[in-house]
Amino acid sequence: MNYQTINYTVKNHILTIELNRPERMNAMTEQMGYDLLAALDAADNDDDVRVIVVTGAGRAFCAGADLESGADTFNYDESKNEHEIPRDHGGLVTLRIYQCKKPLIAAINGAAVGFGATFTLPMDIRLASEKAKFGFVFARRGIVPESASSWFLPRVVGISQALEWSIRGNVFDAEEARAGGLVKAVYPESELLPAAYELAQEIAQKSAPVSVALTRQMMWRMLGADHPMEAHKLDSVGVFNRGKQSDAKEGVESFLEKREPDFCDKPSVDMPKFYPWWEEPEYSDHS
Repeated sequence: MNYQTINYTVKNHILTIELNRPERMNAMTEQMGYDLLAALDAADNDDDVRVIVVTGAGRAFCAGADLESGADTFNYDESKNEHEIPRDHGGLVTLRIYQCKKPLIAAINGAAVGFGATFTLPMDIRLASEKAKFGFVFARRGIVPESASSWFLPRVVGISQALEWSIRGNVFDAEEARAGGLVKAVYPESELLPAAYELAQEIAQKSAPVSVALTRQMMWRMLGADHPMEAHKLDSVGVFNRGKQSDAKEGVESFLEKREPDFCDKPSVDMPKFYPWWEEPEYSDHS
């Protein structure tokens, strides 16, 4: 597929999605949203892809929404039916990342502001360059958090830190992001992508893809459970079903034989029958 705003490259079971609007600091547009959704669909359907690394071309990661439209950037009244509230494009992307079968690593190489920060929240691991800057700046733009970040951000960093960053709307450096739990580690610029690929390669080589896909969903969806019994029931179903598949045998045998595993179950065709165990809610606005 030809993408207009991103680069899509697969090597050694790792997909690199590079935001590619460097002349606009990789600012988010409607087309970029479509490209990201298509790329995630392609990745989920390609068993050669085991891990996704997301980064930005040039000096920025993603500077947020493209403000080229000026004061009416967030005013949709002129183009939409008065009875229809348009869906936030950033939220469509983060919900798709949330549903993804492949683990995602954000390699944040520069400015990550607005959407540039929020769309990393449903990713599994965030690494940052020393040059990275972050900002949940919505209150300073006269709007509110988007990309479902009012759900994701408190779960990633805790409610107090999420509120401080969101109501201040300030831009902060990579070290503050690390201290606040937003990123795992901070690297010199030249070491960021190598560190991301080293981590991605470990996952790609040593973790069963179907188990990874299930684990992502189990952990995210159990955040809303009202008792650990819900996790116990789901764990029990998961272990029972995976125990009958070839990966479980290979995992034990490779451990006993002191060799690297060769997992053969594929997320495209070998997800256990109980998956998905949830019903996806339909969208309806609050108008």
